[in-house]
Amino acid sequence: MTTRRKFIRNSTLIAAATTLPGAGKTLWAAGAKDSFNLPPLAYKFDALEPYIDRKTMEIHHGKHHAGYVRKLNAALAESDPEGPDMSTLEEILSHAAELPVAVRNNAGGHWNHTLFWKVMKPGGGGAPTGTVARMIDASFGSFENMYTAFNDAALSRFGSGWAWLVVRKGMLSVASTPNQDNPLMPDAGVKGTPVLGIDVWEHAYYLKYQNRRAEYVKAWWNLVNWEEVNRRVAGE
Repeated sequence: MTTRRKFIRNSTLIAAATTLPGAGKTLWAAGAKDSFNLPPLAYKFDALEPYIDRKTMEIHHGKHHAGYVRKLNAALAESDPEGPDMSTLEEILSHAAELPVAVRNNAGGHWNHTLFWKVMKPGGGGAPTGTVARMIDASFGSFENMYTAFNDAALSRFGSGWAWLVVRKGMLSVASTPNQDNPLMPDAGVKGTPVLGIDVWEHAYYLKYQNRRAEYVKAWWNLVNWEEVNRRVAGE
């Protein structure tokens, strides 16, 4: 799991760790901090064709996602070290309402895209199997019902955002969030852990599908990595 040890006040702090008097916190200088990194893809840029084209993947992963990581590290480097002591990306998101907008947005962008790459694979799609299939039936009545609800969430999201399949207390639900918000943020209006998500920002599909979001969403189901979704459900 990607981690970051502490927040930093500014780059003038000494390179060694220094304990803040009376606060019990350790501050790390820029040269000593743990930074977030762009995770590599598990497949080639063209592996998801014809559903998602190579150029979109190159830009989406190498520019957009990389930009969220870079800006997150920069925003954290400017954050107040007296704030919450967080060591994981999930802990940052759990404090999203208390943090600077730049931290919230870029932490969300990093987490959301990391999930997005993993819940897709070449040769994916088809009907779900295993635990998630049983949970879908229990929560929605059928895969077809879930499919319809998920697509509605993706297509009705005004502007940029995400649609999610969320697990909470052994049940699944569908939700949508704006921008780079996700259900791990306490003020996102959704409770639970995302186990499947689709990016409906235009940068995810515009080169191939232009304004045809519905066509992109329909094609995306051919890539869903149900093994990864089952792994995430089991880890909840």
